[in-house]
Amino acid sequence: MTVSYRIQMLLFTFSLTLLFACKTKQSANLPSDVPSPVYELDHSVEVLVDKYGIPHIYAQTQHDLFFAQGYHAAKDRLFQFEVWRRQATGTVAEILGERELKRDIGTRLFKFRKDINKEMAHYHDDGIEIITAYVDGVNAYIEEVRKSPKELPLEFGLLGILPELWTPEVVISRHQGLLGNVGLELEVARAVAAVGEDKVRQLVWFHPKDPDLTIDSTIELEHLSYDILGLYDAYRKPVAFIPEDIVDSSLGNIDGHPKIQEDSLADIFDFDIGSNNWVVKGDRTESGMPIMANDPHRTLAVPSLRYMAHLVAPGWNVIGGGEPEIPGISIGHNEHGAWGLTVFRTDAEDIYVYKTNPDNSNQYWHNDNWVDFDIITERINVKGKSTPVEVELKYSIHGPVSFEKSDEHVAFAVKCGWLEYGGSPYLASLRMDQATNFDEFREACTYSNIPGENMVWADKSGNIGWQVVGINPYRRTHSGMVPVPGDGRYEWDGYIPMKQRPNEENPDSGYIITANQSVTPKDYTEWDAIGYNWSDPYRGARVKEVLESKTAHSVSEMAALQSDYLSLPARELVPLLTELNGSTEVMEAIQLLTNWNYVLSPESAAAGLYVSWEQSLKRKLWELIVPLEAKEHISTIQLKRVIDWLQDPTLIFEEDANETRNQILIDVLTEAIDQMEERFGKDRSNWKYGDEAFKHVTMKHPLRNAVNEETLQKLKVGPAPRGGNGYTVASTGNADNQPSGGTFRVIIQTGDWDKSVANNSPGQSGNPEHKHYDNLFDEWSKNIYFPLYYSREKVKTIVDYSYELKPNHPTNTN
Repeated sequence: MTVSYRIQMLLFTFSLTLLFACKTKQSANLPSDVPSPVYELDHSVEVLVDKYGIPHIYAQTQHDLFFAQGYHAAKDRLFQFEVWRRQATGTVAEILGERELKRDIGTRLFKFRKDINKEMAHYHDDGIEIITAYVDGVNAYIEEVRKSPKELPLEFGLLGILPELWTPEVVISRHQGLLGNVGLELEVARAVAAVGEDKVRQLVWFHPKDPDLTIDSTIELEHLSYDILGLYDAYRKPVAFIPEDIVDSSLGNIDGHPKIQEDSLADIFDFDIGSNNWVVKGDRTESGMPIMANDPHRTLAVPSLRYMAHLVAPGWNVIGGGEPEIPGISIGHNEHGAWGLTVFRTDAEDIYVYKTNPDNSNQYWHNDNWVDFDIITERINVKGKSTPVEVELKYSIHGPVSFEKSDEHVAFAVKCGWLEYGGSPYLASLRMDQATNFDEFREACTYSNIPGENMVWADKSGNIGWQVVGINPYRRTHSGMVPVPGDGRYEWDGYIPMKQRPNEENPDSGYIITANQSVTPKDYTEWDAIGYNWSDPYRGARVKEVLESKTAHSVSEMAALQSDYLSLPARELVPLLTELNGSTEVMEAIQLLTNWNYVLSPESAAAGLYVSWEQSLKRKLWELIVPLEAKEHISTIQLKRVIDWLQDPTLIFEEDANETRNQILIDVLTEAIDQMEERFGKDRSNWKYGDEAFKHVTMKHPLRNAVNEETLQKLKVGPAPRGGNGYTVASTGNADNQPSGGTFRVIIQTGDWDKSVANNSPGQSGNPEHKHYDNLFDEWSKNIYFPLYYSREKVKTIVDYSYELKPNHPTNTN
């Protein structure tokens, strides 16, 4: 343990009482009467924070604008910033010890190591200035608060740490991006090795075309069982804190409350963690002007991944949301148009398998020669160790070596398109923020390499458009769905130009919808740009159904559609019960479901019974159809596949298919009845879906398992009842406690920007003692929106507090 670290520990142990005292949600972090500090600014910057916690930043120069954005975002989300910084720099073990060493090794292995100035310039012509100004703003706040530790959010006191300064490398980190399908690639290969290609094709819903799943004969199948992606997975999983991390043991969770299940990487076969967006032309809206709606879905947490801001300076007037640690606005609008995004599944990752030299494990076979791995040595500080841990990181011509077994003479590397220039998620939105029309927006999209996205556009001139973005290689020799040898026979052949990816402008239908389903036109030719795995079609189909139901949609109706709980799968599955017979209890349950409107509303008993039945059907068919040897690798079956099988049971049952299917439906419904009775009792008048015993939302803080019950109550947000599931437009996931969904939602009216609405849960601040920590949660959980004001006149009517950032030279204060 270093001397400086011991000093920090002593400082924070001494000041814990200050960090837990004297602050309330009404006063934390608000400006006081002390003299305002001065900053490296050209002019004064005005920050108006509205009652929803959104900062409206008015600056006179671009530099000052992004300095202020960084300053205020750090002020709102400081602990989130520090966790992000440590994840991005591979320094988590420095505060959490050896259990996080593997994460730090993985982070450094997959670190972007090219020219940082060229990287920053990729995202905007002024990218170096913008990102540097943003980082300077972040650091200005960090330096300020380090001088007054009692102003730090309570997490710092609990852990006994101080926030550290940022560099541009932190901003361009890829650690939290939606990067690709390398985990799926490995599990598909393992399943193919276990049960063969044909069985895997039956179980996994590949579309719109079938990939080649042939595993090259030179790859030894038993080698696929190694921990090939251990370092990759370690650096990308959420940071988890435990009681031993708390510097004051009296505040730790020593059996103080039930352990909450930890977050992990999303199930690679669950393709319903996604998003919705749609744009509608004026001839289909009430106002006669286009509307853009977007609700990106990610894992729910507190503080949330999304953060909102309004940035105003010469050349900039953009409002919306994005990730707090990134300058600019990823989803929102400027004076000319609005844009949003959803995941478009691309594949910018491949696993390469190498034969290594038996006489020299630092060489691998490529193009008929032994080639040296590039080797970088890193020193990692680890809490509890007196000296840094030294590790060697190896790189092949394809990328980072994630695993090697020298006694077997084999190594594995991950080729990552996202390690090219422009691979930092969402930063290319800086160019989008200044687009004035769809052509300029498409040009801005050409710089957006990660993640693969459906970008939609709507503007005040009446136009709508769609452009797919992301980095995707030409694979002339393989599909990318199973690992390949790294001997030179399976190389990428460059990347598909962005504008050759799927796109559309002003379609005859009058609308564009993307919801992570397969949306590529059948006449598209560049199929190398297209993934093989997509979300179930139900969210997108429901949006289309509603948009086609009338031709005069309003903003409020679009809000209702974003909050829509109608289940299209229920409309397909419930009718299968109508001709069946069973016990009195079963027949009453069938009547409850067949008299139901298929809406998964929180107060509905039928919704609760149906979701129990749907979940059990998926699990039952997984148990029946997936061979034992493949169960470890194929963790679930997509609902579309399940419904196809149930509607045509001959696809999976060779004899007595209908009778077998019907018996499964009845048996599983009986299980669902038992589950509802276990939750709510036999009295069905007490049954309901949205309840803490069933569908609800409690947002989880990273320290939830580390602290005692009293502190946990300060950190947690919820519970609140919810409706819907992973297949409804209002996507709330398929677990009882909503795991993912749209915490940030916007509906933008291009004809009158001030009529746009939004929500963002649980709040803009990450400080548990700030009034904007959870002030948006209750209305969000009830699907209530707030106005997203844009004009200064309207913004001034909802100001909660304001402050100025002043330059450190007296001649430029206006």
